[in-house]
Amino acid sequence: MKTNRAVMRSDWALVLLGVVAVALVPWMVLLVRTLPASAEVRNWQVAWAGLDVLMATGCAATAVLGLRRDPRARLTASATAAVAVLDAWFDITTAQPGAPLVQALACAVAEAGLACACVFLALSKGRAPRDEQPEPVRPRGRTPESGAFDRGE
Repeated sequence: MKTNRAVMRSDWALVLLGVVAVALVPWMVLLVRTLPASAEVRNWQVAWAGLDVLMATGCAATAVLGLRRDPRARLTASATAAVAVLDAWFDITTAQPGAPLVQALACAVAEAGLACACVFLALSKGRAPRDEQPEPVRPRGRTPESGAFDRGE
């Protein structure tokens, strides 16, 4: 159960996110109006391969954590979905017209499928039935319920 203090911190974090979302609107307008239409980029191969490394790492981490029924798999699935969408966005927006754009769109379809699977996993309750879920890890030390110290004995 959350304390009033924890709820207030969560509320402030959510309000801060809302303020940031609103503040980003004029920033986006400024970027659209001032950035050049094209640019020469260094380390292009490293940048693109890096996105794929992130995606592969996210898939592997989600698979390992999910198979272990670790609830952190939901976090890695969320992050992997975001990377897949980001990769698809940049594939499409940086592709030249013609065959490269068709290839980028085909890759984006695959990445969208990966993102959807990851979102499904992130929102799911996990693979194990409810009665097989592992017990939550209880912190050591003084607990309000026990009023005593737990020495792990």
